[in-house]
Amino acid sequence: MSTEVKGWVNARRIVGGIVFLEVIPSVSIKPVTVVIKKSENPEAWKIAKRIKVGSAVRVYGEYVLEGKSKRGIEFIPSCIEVLSTPRDALPYDPLGKTPVLFDTKIKYRYLMLRTPKERALFRIRATLLKYARRFLEEKGFLEVQTPKIVGAGAEGGATLFKLDYFGRQAFLAQSPQLYKQMLMSSLTGVYEITPYFRAEQHHTTRHLNESWGIDVEMGFIEGMEDVMKVLEELVIYVIKNVRNECSEELEQLGVDLTVPRTPVPRISYEEALNLLEKEGCQVKWGLDLSDRDEKKLGEIMLEKGYELYFITNYPWAIKPFYVMREGAELSRSFDLDYRGIEICSGGQREHRYDRLIENMKVKGLNPEDFNFYLDAFKYGMPPHGGFGLGVERLLMKMLRAENIREVILFVRDIHRLVP
Repeated sequence: MSTEVKGWVNARRIVGGIVFLEVIPSVSIKPVTVVIKKSENPEAWKIAKRIKVGSAVRVYGEYVLEGKSKRGIEFIPSCIEVLSTPRDALPYDPLGKTPVLFDTKIKYRYLMLRTPKERALFRIRATLLKYARRFLEEKGFLEVQTPKIVGAGAEGGATLFKLDYFGRQAFLAQSPQLYKQMLMSSLTGVYEITPYFRAEQHHTTRHLNESWGIDVEMGFIEGMEDVMKVLEELVIYVIKNVRNECSEELEQLGVDLTVPRTPVPRISYEEALNLLEKEGCQVKWGLDLSDRDEKKLGEIMLEKGYELYFITNYPWAIKPFYVMREGAELSRSFDLDYRGIEICSGGQREHRYDRLIENMKVKGLNPEDFNFYLDAFKYGMPPHGGFGLGVERLLMKMLRAENIREVILFVRDIHRLVP
């Protein structure tokens, strides 16, 4: 029975009366080597001999069960149809023999997906999200979608993208934080795989202005440890399943993905500062950890055998208004770091109406600007908490990527608005 192969020609080689076409099909990371012999199929041979690299083709024929091709599965065609011929030469080497400039890779990511390495990376990303959904669904969380055009920011400040919304000021959502909290007035657990929009003037290897997160909120909790337990299980579950299902993709990328040691340690903000101080890093109490501090702490924890670790009980002064206070100065909050980079933040939220208003005033916010949010806390809001897990940051550390831009299809940073 004839089989159909659809894809793009990544290479053409002519050896005497034989033409070899390397076709990258569908979403496979293994190319198909189409072998056309003049003696067996002169019509197909004539077409194959003229095909340009980059052409979109449809090929009918049969796979060779014991093909000799080193790069892909061998295929003997009965018919070749050229669907589209490129007007220009490809801006990269589809065989990967010539290095590609980083900016070229980002600009032409949609074309680079014809290469096995780029396909492997984004197949892993899709697998990560598939298993995140599976884990949360099995835990009883409901997937929701919250607005991305909002009237107030969860974090506030200068990191908001402002919009003119029919004459009113609006913003792109920094996170679904306020809305997922509002849903705790009627649901016990929700999650959303969502974009974040943050107008930060960063140009680092770990920041984007549009990124993606796995956001979770859960009600009726006893404390933030309930939230940390779910997060720990989620991350380990995802890493284990990517390791098991994506062995071919990981091999293509040259990555040995290890499953982090459990249980994941919990160190307090105070303990983190003490560990850093012993290594000569002076962090003033009450300030957030810098990128350099995070990296150093990652090295310290790795020496102890931990890739993943929680940092808990940050000073409340550096946390948003919705985070529950712990005593006079601390908060019921945490970060989850993965080998020297924060991949997630979360904690227990303030569910008491009066305390929320007090928190807003302390932070210099006008409660009237948040009436839509505060209303949800008037009708039996249970104790709740949650987290926002950065997809790109998690993937970046899993795959040992040097730059966060490597693991997102279309980059949005302070320099890139297209493609």
